[in-house]
Parts: sequence; C-alpha cells; structure tokens
Amino acid sequence: MDKTLTARVSARGLGATERQDRWWVAPAAGALALAVFIVYATWAAFVGTDYEFGPYLSPFYSPYLRPAWFPLSASLIVLWVPLGFRLSCYYYRKVYYRSYFLSPPACDVSEPTRTYTGETAFPLKYLPIMHRWFLYLSILVLLWLWVDALRAFDFGGRFGIGLGTVVMLANVVLLSAFTFGCHALRNAVGGNLRCFSCARGGSLRYGAWRGVTHLTMSHQTWAWLSLYSVGLTDLYIRLCAQGLIHDARLIL
Repeated sequence: MDKTLTARVSARGLGATERQDRWWVAPAAGALALAVFIVYATWAAFVGTDYEFGPYLSPFYSPYLRPAWFPLSASLIVLWVPLGFRLSCYYYRKVYYRSYFLSPPACDVSEPTRTYTGETAFPLKYLPIMHRWFLYLSILVLLWLWVDALRAFDFGGRFGIGLGTVVMLANVVLLSAFTFGCHALRNAVGGNLRCFSCARGGSLRYGAWRGVTHLTMSHQTWAWLSLYSVGLTDLYIRLCAQGLIHDARLIL
C-alpha cells in the first residue's frame, strides 16, 4: 500500500499545512542540536585554559597562533575558517534556514513571509561562492589537524597511544569525511565536466569525483558527527587537563 503523503498549503501563516506527520520534529531537533554546540563552542573559544594536555591540543585552538598583539583567545584567530565553512555549507544552510529562520520550516509548510526568494537576493546568493573559498581554507586547517593527530602519538620522544590519541584521530577522520564530501569539492573535481575521457587527467578526475561523491551521499551524517566530534575532543582534553579523568596510555 502506498503511504506517500501529498500535502499542500491552503492557508497563510506560520505552520499552515495539510501534512499529518510530525513535520516539526526535524527542524526542532536541528535547532536544539545546533544550539547545544554553539553554546559550548562559544564558551570553549573564550576560555583560554585547559585546551592542551600533554601531546593533545584542542581542535578549537589548532593551529595554535598567539601573536603578542592579539588580546583575545588564540582560538579566534583560527575558528572563523571552520565557522565560515559550516555556515556556508549546503546542508547547514538547510538546517538553520528551517530551524531558526523558518524559511520554510518544512516542505509544504507555510513560512512567516508571503514571498519566498530562496538564495536569489543579497547577501544569501553569495553563500555558494563563499563556501568554495572557505573549503580551500578549511583543507589547510584540516591538514594541520592531521599533524596534531600524529603528534598525539609522541609522548616526550617515545611512541605511544593514549585514549586521547584515539579521540583526536577519530575526530580528524570525521572532519576529513565531512570536508572531502563537500558538494563544492565534488563540483570542483569533476562536476563541471561533460566527458571525463575527453579532459586532461580525466581518469584521475573521475576517480576523485567518485570518491567525493561517495562521501557526499552521507554528507548529512558526516556534518553532525564531525560537528560533535570537535566538541567532544575539546571536552576530553579539558577534562584530562583538569585531572577529572585519567588518560589511559600505552607507551613503548
């Protein structure tokens, strides 16, 4: 039996719809999940202590740059890059448009305004262009996070593996899946080609396009997992630095 719902908005006003399902669950959950991370990340970015423990460095502070003339937290020098990347991300735009701006709150559900312009007006129409530039900058930050993850195997000149090493490594893997599954990257490596075999380096670009496409298919999953892995990695390092938890290690 076909249970497909067909709905249309027959009345004006916020939330007007003929949908019978719980359409509000997804935008409400998105709003809550983003709010929790935003509150924690804002706090962590301005608390300039306990962001480092042994070979572990919080991803909020990597790469660590602290010029003598900069009076605020060192994290603010770097955080604008991943922040801009996520704010301009196709998936995150969908989440906060629906969850916070209610534009629209869901498919076939009325929004507060009478006209829907999407991303055709200033400044929203420039977000896709900005996203590509933030992608390139984010790849540079990601490379440095990989350096931090590799440094987490070095315990005073001795090779070892700690629970924090595993946490940092898992975090950078999830961030890599999110970054290299970006829709803008998929377009850059091959989305603008009509014929791979006709282009220079076509086989290489086709392989890259297939790899990015594979990650893009789960972009929503990578978006949420990588978002919270960053926060949990920071939290783990802070708890270790404060002596509230013990970092289990195997040092050779």
